[in-house]
Amino acid sequence: MTLAQFAAGLGWWIFIAIPAFLIVLTLIVFVHELGHFLMGRAFAVRIESFSIGFGRAIVGFQDRHGTNWKIGWLPLGGYVKFWGDAGVSSNPDHEVVDHATAAERAHSFHHKPLYQKALIALAGPLANFVLSTAIFASAYVILGREFMPPVVDDVVQGSPAQAAGFKAGDRVISIAGRPVKYFDDLVQIVELNQDTLLDFEVRRGSSTLKLRVAPKLMDTPNQLGGRAIPDTKIGLIQLRQNHKAEIEFVRYDPLTAVAKGAGDTWFIIAKTLDFVGRLLTGSGDSRQLSGPIGIAQVSGQIMDKLGPSALIGLVAVLSVSIGLLNLFPIPMLDGGHLLYYGIEAVRGRPLGEKAQELGFQIGLALVVGLMLIATWNDLKFRLF
Repeated sequence: MTLAQFAAGLGWWIFIAIPAFLIVLTLIVFVHELGHFLMGRAFAVRIESFSIGFGRAIVGFQDRHGTNWKIGWLPLGGYVKFWGDAGVSSNPDHEVVDHATAAERAHSFHHKPLYQKALIALAGPLANFVLSTAIFASAYVILGREFMPPVVDDVVQGSPAQAAGFKAGDRVISIAGRPVKYFDDLVQIVELNQDTLLDFEVRRGSSTLKLRVAPKLMDTPNQLGGRAIPDTKIGLIQLRQNHKAEIEFVRYDPLTAVAKGAGDTWFIIAKTLDFVGRLLTGSGDSRQLSGPIGIAQVSGQIMDKLGPSALIGLVAVLSVSIGLLNLFPIPMLDGGHLLYYGIEAVRGRPLGEKAQELGFQIGLALVVGLMLIATWNDLKFRLF
């Protein structure tokens, strides 16, 4: 790499990638923490701080309820700090909560009924899902969408589709009993069912055929370019859609758009869970894990190639992923709190302090370990 290339790459990161990353992450974190905040307010919990970012505040103000709103200098997350919290993870400060007055208990998160604490913890991830659904739904209402019919233009040689007997011109009617109206429907079903034998109903000329094929987990190239990023693995049967077929443009009414948006959100959740499951069973590729550098690179590429408005689509996808990640039963995440509340509901009393502290340490180790793997992948495959 020459000095000029290095300078150009550095400039791209400073002026395009990092600003785009901050826009995307700030919006997602704000909505997540706003979910916790609004649910807490609904249950009359006293909230001391609402922070986007960590560390010393760059800017901030105090509202009429006494909550300090601020932006920290390290913009890699955020938190809502309730009265009686020992830190940003909502662990209780027993020196404070154990000696609270009756008036303080009335507004203390740690003295609220178990179901209220669970709803407050759940509200952050749910807010992320609502955000993604709203973005997808808005796009369906305002912009509409072009859909291709499920007509095969070509079949890749040596592919699962060829082995099953697919031919150019075939029109897919249904898969495993599910009707297929657009090529996108076909793609979604196939991607979520790798190594599962699927029954396709296909119209060929005036005949209707039954074909069976199992999608295989294959590499699909990184669509945004970039430096040696590992290809994404998804379920494929290697059919190519017919771009010469008549395109249908659809703009949905608000209720239908919300339903479609919720379906898109669920599709991302299902694909993410499938990826995590493959990682846990050893069949997934850990190189596809990405951290802040990878997100910043993708944000910059979208900003650079498609423009600022296209970032909103990335916000929708990442909002689902961050919301789902926070629901994992890992202590220090929202899902970890929900796990503790579930145990408390079954036992009739909370876990002891030592058990909770051990769980927090294990959770911290897991999160740090994942971040280290993701950061290593970013440095190895994505930087410059």
